[in-house]
Amino acid sequence: MERPASASQPKHTNIGVVGLGIIGRGIAGHLRRKGFSVFVWNRSPRPVPNFVGSPGELAGLCNYIQIFVSDDDALLQSVEQLSEKLTPGHVIFAHSTVAPDSMRAAADIVARRSARFVEACFTGSKGAAEKGELVYYVGGTDEALREGRLILEASSKEIVHIGPVGQASAIKVASNMITAATIQASAEALALVQAQGLPLEKFVEAMRVNASYSGTLAMKLPKMLARDFAPHFSVKHMLKDMQIAGQIALSHYLDLRVTTAARDQLFEQTQWGHGDDDYSSVLRKYLQEPSPGYSEESQTQESLEQSDAEESITASAETKMANVEPQEAEVVASAEPALGFSRTMNATSPAAAPLRRGFLKQLLSRFSSGDE
Repeated sequence: MERPASASQPKHTNIGVVGLGIIGRGIAGHLRRKGFSVFVWNRSPRPVPNFVGSPGELAGLCNYIQIFVSDDDALLQSVEQLSEKLTPGHVIFAHSTVAPDSMRAAADIVARRSARFVEACFTGSKGAAEKGELVYYVGGTDEALREGRLILEASSKEIVHIGPVGQASAIKVASNMITAATIQASAEALALVQAQGLPLEKFVEAMRVNASYSGTLAMKLPKMLARDFAPHFSVKHMLKDMQIAGQIALSHYLDLRVTTAARDQLFEQTQWGHGDDDYSSVLRKYLQEPSPGYSEESQTQESLEQSDAEESITASAETKMANVEPQEAEVVASAEPALGFSRTMNATSPAAAPLRRGFLKQLLSRFSSGDE
């Protein structure tokens, strides 16, 4: 592993990067190409240039430190580890998407050392990081933002000042709600198009001239059709952001049903072992390539077997429901709370699909017969 090659340079010209995931790695490479001296640290060692032994060592070499870690705990731990070596000459940039309260807590740790703190959530994925074209949503004091602007400009195409620390995090979570919902809706739309026997490419062609078309769709739809789920923004990270949105919603009595639905599908993908894939892999649930042994005959037989299973489950469910006392029936009916967060982390597995359909059949039959 290569040790720092330019530790003798004045430390105010050096930039430290904490966290070498997709974005941190891309930013470190971009800054080096622009001529900056970049020193890095990651919780798991990496064979990369100027990898240092600890966050404290990084703070000893660099007055500007950019933190690209994945979640609230990692951000707070990184700031704590840096804090012993922080001085009034340091500027810390926190780029993680975390809860606003966690961002404020990180800022407080830095402030206790009289260093400056810039909240700098970003939008843009792997390609934007490698090209230095991220968009930063920033928060902090005027002094901190003045001091840190040149560093942020080196890896961005735009900087949007939101307000005090914590507010940029709220904006970033809100923007990711739109992104997650867009891809979830696109996956469902592609399923509908395929069910009608239409070429999926026609949907993409139609969307390009639709008012709902966006940069997200321009980037993701071709990859979704190609079943290319190489990570640019992973399922597990988008899931984490939707969980933050759910926590904020619960504390403010907000009903975020679209976000809840998107979160549940992301969670289902993690349950299926796809947490490290791109979040557009929610498409897997709706469009799956036929297996090598696929045939119309085998598909017909499978449908018959599934139908028999559904009828058996429906009959069993009706028997059980007939024995429910009035009080118990009321509990069953109210199992979905008004806020719409009942499915928190209990995503339905594929094996449970026949049970769900059987239960829906039962409900429909009751409504059609006038039963309450």
